[in-house]
Amino acid sequence: MIIGEVVGSVVATRKTDNMEGLPLRLVRKINIDNTPASSYVVAVDALGAAVGERVLVASGSPARQTKATDNRPVDAIIMAIVDTWQTNHEVRYSKSADLS
Repeated sequence: MIIGEVVGSVVATRKTDNMEGLPLRLVRKINIDNTPASSYVVAVDALGAAVGERVLVASGSPARQTKATDNRPVDAIIMAIVDTWQTNHEVRYSKSADLS
C-alpha cells in the first residue's frame, strides 16, 4: 500500500467490457515526509477522490478484492482518502489544515 496524491484523471474511451464504469485516476506517490516522489500509478477510484487529495492505494491481488473490482483486470485501487498521518509524533499531513 502506498500514500499518494491524486493529480489527474485517465480517460480511456475504449476498454474491456468489464472495466466500464470504473473511473481511473493518476496518483503521484508521496514520500513519508509528505514530499512528492517521482513515480506515478493509475488506480481505479472506488471512492470519488478529488484532485489534490491524499489517498491510500492498494495494489496487486488485494486491488481485486472489492465489490467494484472483483474479477476485473485491476492492479491498483484507491481504497481510502487520508485525513491525517504522522511519523515520529509529528503530523506530516492533515486534510483539515490543507483545506484552510
